[in-house]
Amino acid sequence: MVILTLNCGSSSAKYQVYDWEKKDVLAVGIVEKVTFPGSFIGHKAKGKEEVTFKQDCPTHTDAVNLIIKTLTGKEHGVISDMGVIKAVGHRVLHGGDKFTKSVIVDDAAMAAFNEVKDLGPLHNPANIMGIEAAKKVLPDVPHCAVMDTAWHQTMPPESFLYAVPYEWYEKYGVRKYGFHGTSFLYVAKRAAALLGTDPFKTNLIICHLGNGASVNAVKDGCSYDTSMGITPLEGLVMGTRAGDADMAMPFYVMRKTGMTPEEMENALNKKSGLLGLCGQADRRDIQKAKVGGDKRAELAQDIEAHRVKRYIGGYAAILGRVDALVFTAGVGEFAFFMREKILAGLEGIGIVYDPEKNKLSHTRSAETVISKPESGIPVYIIPTDEELVMTEDAYALMAGTYDVHTRFSYSFQKKDYVNKSRAESLKEELAKNPALSSIVAAPK
Repeated sequence: MVILTLNCGSSSAKYQVYDWEKKDVLAVGIVEKVTFPGSFIGHKAKGKEEVTFKQDCPTHTDAVNLIIKTLTGKEHGVISDMGVIKAVGHRVLHGGDKFTKSVIVDDAAMAAFNEVKDLGPLHNPANIMGIEAAKKVLPDVPHCAVMDTAWHQTMPPESFLYAVPYEWYEKYGVRKYGFHGTSFLYVAKRAAALLGTDPFKTNLIICHLGNGASVNAVKDGCSYDTSMGITPLEGLVMGTRAGDADMAMPFYVMRKTGMTPEEMENALNKKSGLLGLCGQADRRDIQKAKVGGDKRAELAQDIEAHRVKRYIGGYAAILGRVDALVFTAGVGEFAFFMREKILAGLEGIGIVYDPEKNKLSHTRSAETVISKPESGIPVYIIPTDEELVMTEDAYALMAGTYDVHTRFSYSFQKKDYVNKSRAESLKEELAKNPALSSIVAAPK
């Protein structure tokens, strides 16, 4: 039995194929430049070299057809035919407050996603297009939606309400929803397994740092507060998003420049953040510029780290007890120079990191610990696996065994859980860099 997961962006379609019986990933890939000229697919099948080839995909339906053609093809395929695919899991950014868990997509669910798509204008329309496209190509299997916002529905009112007229919440749903929930769910369960604690008696601060970034305060295994808000614009400094700012600032600039609301929304989402500060959004490019003496690049890093520290300190205060600080996602997993800036000076709240361990940790193949033994709060790096959450949710929905995460057990929350593909990759990495073994985290 095979489960296909799809994560469709405005111009991309990311996928994973999972063999449920063997508990192993058969293939991963992404179609890029969907709806644009020059679209192409990057495909990596288990045990084979990654391949890339071009094919025009003017619509998301074309992209999904290309994915299926690649997966079933003689040269690069991993399945015999579409009949072995028994369920499809879809990532949906925004489900509003209508969903506390993943669901099988029906007309009511699609109506709900469309109702809140204005709250996720960069993602929800693409997510919806991806679902519609996949249902055309695979009409006879259940399609399941996994919402980024569902994880955060355990937040209390003091965390999710804004200090604005209450009728805005009642009439228009104005409140904090939070995002990256699928990643936070996976990482929270894995952190509890590494700590050897009951997941529902575990307090965590999780930093999901990528182009989009947010911090999550997890109290007793459930989301208690998070940095993103009604949309993914609030919170941390991100690649192109401004994050926290004085709410009067946009009105001031609009009066000065004559910008329209639409232009301001575009500027805050696509022209701000690190891009606005130093002209570049990719942390790798910013680091190169900083090493080359670019002061604006260094300032951008300092501002980004300052914002993350502020959230870590604030969440430590509201949680009272922190069992672990965790980094995840692309920047959190690989950018040692950003972790270094964030972790420096946190001894006052019980966090003591090891600079050498921090530099050594640069892998998606293992969970690592980069704090010193005397640190009151351990610091873990846990590579996220949103696709596995989507896969397990889709299977359980198909089988009728699924429930909200507080009443549902995932394979990866067990101490003896092993990700087969990552374990194979780790062997190769350890052969090249044996020192990595010194920071690999083991469950307690």
